[in-house]
Formats: sequence, structure tokens, C-alpha cells
Amino acid sequence: MNAPTPDRRSFLKLSIAAGAAAIAPAARAQDAAFSLPKLPYALDALEPHIDAKTMEIHHGKHHAAYIKNLNDAIAANDYLKGKTVEAIVGGLTAVKDEAVRTTLRNNAGGHWNHTFFWEVMAPAGKGGEAGDDLATAIKESFGSLDDLKKAFNEAATKRFGSGWAWLIVQDKKLKVVSTANQDNPLMKEIVPDSDFGTPILGLDVWEHAYYLHYQNKRPDYITAWWNVVNWKEVERRFKTA
Repeated sequence: MNAPTPDRRSFLKLSIAAGAAAIAPAARAQDAAFSLPKLPYALDALEPHIDAKTMEIHHGKHHAAYIKNLNDAIAANDYLKGKTVEAIVGGLTAVKDEAVRTTLRNNAGGHWNHTFFWEVMAPAGKGGEAGDDLATAIKESFGSLDDLKKAFNEAATKRFGSGWAWLIVQDKKLKVVSTANQDNPLMKEIVPDSDFGTPILGLDVWEHAYYLHYQNKRPDYITAWWNVVNWKEVERRFKTA
């Protein structure tokens, strides 16, 4: 067999290099601790209540940024490798480095919160209704679904600046709480004991969640959002809480 000519050798080297470059990004993506979850519906599926452009930016830019920052923190701190995001957000006080703890609080919190948020929504008319067990618990804790919505809307509206409103299970009862920034009720010793529990419903009230469509009218966004609550998922989470 004839040896490759200089031109052919150059071509082969370039081909191998190009192939390696094409494979490298996929390998790096697989090595990452966490990846952006796919939405369980199309970007425009929640319209007119939440518009497609907001969903595109919220999911593809904001959520993706939290994941990148979280993965960077994990890559720089071996003791975080292999941990679930639930273990990270639930164990923040064990992280002694304040800067790392803050990074995890913001970005592991942001990743968990947004993954949760996408799952507790569904296209209007597709989310079902609260099942008997959840409906009974709502009645026992709030009096009625309307009373729950009133308490939840108040918590979401009064959250100053950026944050979340949550419906949680605490001591086997339902409770409405609110957290700042990307905090959530799983963050033991980070949030007050009165806000600690298992979330079954949550609403993002950061401006990036609604400003393109609702501008400064947060109450309008909150009211519209109830049309896309995935009660089937809320019921599932309630039963496993």
C-alpha cells in the first residue's frame, strides 16, 4: 500500500481534528452534573396566560444560566460531585465557604425552583382539578379553593422584589409561604422554620417571569397563572409529600 502523500496526510490530520472537535462538546455536555430539562409542553402551549417569548427566554436563558453556574461550582468543588440538587439545596449550611454557599443557594435554588415550576404548569384545560384528597386538605387548611387562591395571591403579590410563592406540606397540613430570590422551602436553616416544608405548588414572581407580557401588573399575571396550574401534578406531589 502506498504511503499517503503530504497533501493527503494534511487532509487526514484536518479530518481527525475536525472529528475530535465535533465530539468534544457532546462529551463535555455528558460530563456536566446537570442539564437543562426539556419543557413538558411547547413554548406557546401556555398562551395566552404566559406567552411563548417569555417562556423561550425564561427557560432557555435564565434557567440555563442557573445550571451553568451550578455546574461550574460543582466542577470547582469535588465534594459536591454526585450530589442531587435536592441534597445540595437541603444541605447549604454544611457548605463552609460562604461564597460557594451563596453560589449554590442562588443557582442550585434556581435550577430546582424552575424545574419544579415547569412541571406544575400545563396548557389551559389540561391540568385537571384537585383530586379528592387534595381538595379535602385544601378545605381543612383554608376553607375553600377560593380562600387558598386568595392567601396564595396575597403572598405572591406582597413578595417584595424577586421571589416565589409556595403551597407546602408542613406537619401534614397545607400552608402558603413566600421566599426571596431563588430560596425555597427545602432550604433547612436558610428559610425560617415557619417556611420549611415540602413544596407542592409554586409561582415564580421574578419580573423575568412576566414582564414582557404583563409589564408591572404582577397581580394580573398571578390571576392568569391559575389557568395553567397542573393540578394532576400538584396532587401527585401532595400524595408523596
